[in-house]
Formats: sequence, C-alpha cells, structure tokens
Amino acid sequence: MTLRAFTTRLVLATLTAVCSATAADAGKPPAATTTPPTAAAEAAPKPSPTTRIALWPGRAPNGDGTFEDCALELEVFLPPAGKGNGAAIVLCPGGGYIRHVTSREGYPIAEWLNAHGIACIILEYRLPRLRHAVPLLDAQRALRQARANATSWYLDPQRIGILGFSAGGHVASTATTHFDAGRADAADPVERQSCRPSFAWFVYPVVTMGPYTHTGSRKELLGEAPPADLVSLYSNEQRVTADTPPVFLAHAVDDKPVPIENSRQFVQAMQTHQRPVELLELPSGGHGLNGCKGPLWEQWKAAALQWSAQQGLIPLLKQGAQ
Repeated sequence: MTLRAFTTRLVLATLTAVCSATAADAGKPPAATTTPPTAAAEAAPKPSPTTRIALWPGRAPNGDGTFEDCALELEVFLPPAGKGNGAAIVLCPGGGYIRHVTSREGYPIAEWLNAHGIACIILEYRLPRLRHAVPLLDAQRALRQARANATSWYLDPQRIGILGFSAGGHVASTATTHFDAGRADAADPVERQSCRPSFAWFVYPVVTMGPYTHTGSRKELLGEAPPADLVSLYSNEQRVTADTPPVFLAHAVDDKPVPIENSRQFVQAMQTHQRPVELLELPSGGHGLNGCKGPLWEQWKAAALQWSAQQGLIPLLKQGAQ
C-alpha cells in the first residue's frame, strides 16, 4: 500500500464525513509496565475549557468507506484575552491506544501553554480497536478545525502545531507525516483546510511499528500479526519527506516500554531529508518522565519552547521564560 493510495482513500473518506468518538492514549507497556496514574491524579480537578466544539458533524469516517456516530468534542483552551501570540497546539494524550491519560498529559499542559500565550486544543482521539485510520483521521480533522476557527480563536493558521505523548506521540507523528492541503471544493468548509501541522512536538513517542515499537500500541492499532504494508505505513520514520514539518522530540534513554530508538530513528530520517529537528535525550525518568513531574519534566517543556522560538515557529519568548 502506498502513501499516495492511502492519502487518497483518507481524503475521499473524510470528504463525505461526519463523526463519533472516544479516547485513546499513551503507554501500556509490554512486560515491564508503566506506572498507571494514581487515583489522586485521576481525581484531580478538571479545568474548564474556553469552548468545546464537535470534532465531526454527527458521523465520522472510519477510513474504509464506513462511518459511525460520533459525539467527540475538542476542548479548546485559549490564553487570557490579549495574552495570545497566535500559536496553537493540538494535543494528543497517551494511553497505549486503550485510554487517554489526559489528567497528566492534557490539562496541565494546556494551562502551561496558555501561560506562554499558546492556545491548546485537546483531542481525545477515537480508540482504534483495529480501525487503524481512525486516530489519524481525528488528528487531521482537529488540525483542520483549528484553521477553520482561526479568526474567532485569534490564531495564526501558519502556527498550528501538534503535540503527542507515548501512543499520542504515534498519533501526532502519523499526522506529521500523513497530511494533505484540503479540498477547495469540499461541501464541508472545515475539509477545505490543510491538515499539515506547522510544527510538532513528540514526547517519549511511539513512532515505529517495527522492532522497537510498543507492542501493546501496535496490537491495538494493527492487530496481533499485521501485514507488512501496514507496519510500513504506520512506521512514521519511514514516511518522512522533504515536506515534513519541523519536529522537537524528548525521550529518556532508560525508557523500557517505548525505547528511545523510536525517537532516534525519526531524527535520522529527518536529517536524511534535511528537515529541522531536535532531540532532547534525557538521562533518566523512564516512560512518563517520573510521572510527568519534576526537573526532567520541566526540562523538556523549556527546551521545546526555546527550540521552537529559535526556529521561528512560535513568537520569541521573553528572556527567562520557561
């Protein structure tokens, strides 16, 4: 299966589209398991978004010509009035493609981004349940929605990025390597928008479906023994081109469930195609960087902002901002 054939099929499916959804996420490890969120973390107060919008208009495409009812909403967190810089990030929490760890990899990140003038659009993409195109279709739709609503949300359509953690990093890296410019003649105005991210951040991401993959995520997305063409299609290090957006990655060298080779292979592909890329290799922290807290957690956030500002992807930060 070629990328061209895949993209054409997705565009055709998406054009007729309207949607439904649930949640998927980041990192149910194979043998050595990732520490699950504590009950206290899951019960933490949930912040109120600025607004919510339906991701799809009622029914969503599954990527195979079928559709399903979809009540999935995007949670949009905008900076305080007058504090936004026009940049926005579609955020894909992790969860091993079986849940969403939004309590740790979603809401706190939205508040942090807002503090830096960046809008955050939280996407709890549909869980695949072997429907491999579904998370990607949701991510593409979220990027289109951000551009379609750019005027009312005070966003710059050229500064719409994507961020993913763990399995959400696979969603984000898939969206970063599988995109289109939209259809100018689409009946749905949202589908006229490009779904190419302006930039991307991947944090301890699942990138490959090959030997270094997170086996639980691959099983949920592609099944127990997926065919070689699907493994290749969703091994996103193989899908980098000269048009892939700039990417920042952060990964701990001692990550067992999702080995750092996921990020290193992606970086190598970006360098081969002479695309802007930066990998922050953290000395410890494992998968989840010590439970999404502490100095290493703060380090990737500061590094992502700094690199993105240096690349001109987001407005320059005030000196000392982190």
